[in-house]
Amino acid sequence: MTPYPAELQLSGRRVVVVGGSGAAHRHVAGLVAAGARVTLVAPALTPALESLVAAGRVDRRPRRYATGDLDGAWFAVAATGDPAVDAVVARDAEAARIHYTWDETRPAPDLPSSGGVVLVGGGPGDPGLITVRGQRALDEADVVVVDHLAPQGLLSSLAPHVEVVDASKLPRGRAMAQERINELLVAHARAGRRVVRLKGGDPFVFGRGMEELEACTAAGVPVEVVPGVTSAVAVPALAGVPVTHRGLTHEFVVVSGHVPPGDPSSLVDWAALGRLRGTVVVLMGVDTAARIAEALVEHGRAPATPVAVVVDGASPTQRVLRTTLAGLGATMAHEAVRPPAVWVVGDVVDLAGTPSPAAGPRVAEAAVGNSR
Repeated sequence: MTPYPAELQLSGRRVVVVGGSGAAHRHVAGLVAAGARVTLVAPALTPALESLVAAGRVDRRPRRYATGDLDGAWFAVAATGDPAVDAVVARDAEAARIHYTWDETRPAPDLPSSGGVVLVGGGPGDPGLITVRGQRALDEADVVVVDHLAPQGLLSSLAPHVEVVDASKLPRGRAMAQERINELLVAHARAGRRVVRLKGGDPFVFGRGMEELEACTAAGVPVEVVPGVTSAVAVPALAGVPVTHRGLTHEFVVVSGHVPPGDPSSLVDWAALGRLRGTVVVLMGVDTAARIAEALVEHGRAPATPVAVVVDGASPTQRVLRTTLAGLGATMAHEAVRPPAVWVVGDVVDLAGTPSPAAGPRVAEAAVGNSR
């Protein structure tokens, strides 16, 4: 039977995806981007799917599929990888006159004589902000090794034969070891496959891209780097906050906040940052925000310095919270901020405007605590 290609309007409609592996991940990414109300039926999930459930963007039934799970659905996806289970899902969908698709593994095209790896920075989250070269690499891929912060919507457009490997590192949660990621990149490339390592932002900005490049080079695997739009600049910009502004600041610093001030493993000179007059952009600093703010104030930054916290940047759920260094800890707690979030310290925050919706994701703003 030859399927008829059609574009479905799924915004606000209930969709059931059966399966929790890479195949299901690919479908869920596109469905969430389309605004569907997704229910996952699976006893186990990839880390990226787990993060969507934890964030409340996807519902889950943590068990194997049972007849009746499609009740009330408008569309269904059978993606367990088990032909017997997928056939039951398809049969139930047919009986209930529910639109459905069956994720069938298809053979890859003829492999090149030698494989290789492309390290792609996917940008801050909006699929439209990947570079042209990065998109071309995805179009040519046989295997995509992806992080949960990469633009998930890009996965839905991959060719049917492409294998999706979830290499997410969830904050304080499940994570694939970097050594294992390196091994997978090398193994797939040596098998003659075209491998894309898809990351959020830029692979060389707190992305461990250099470690992967070194691993491929040491193994004799051809490797290319495709820079991405870093969230350190893009996410504030999408919230209307420039990291620099003529006559106001001549420098900006990007800091990893995953290790708090005073921790023996911290490599950040917090005293020097406290003395700066320019902009400080903090990535991976949700849990440590209060301690970082205290350190900046202790070393010279004014408590009333404005701060903008951008949550879920470059996505339809983006929101911007305005506060000060003195009120940052309370803001994070009161608003129950969860990663991913980027926060910006400096006078540039007071310049913030709201970009046109046509120019980027929808923005919801709130002034919290000691905002200015």
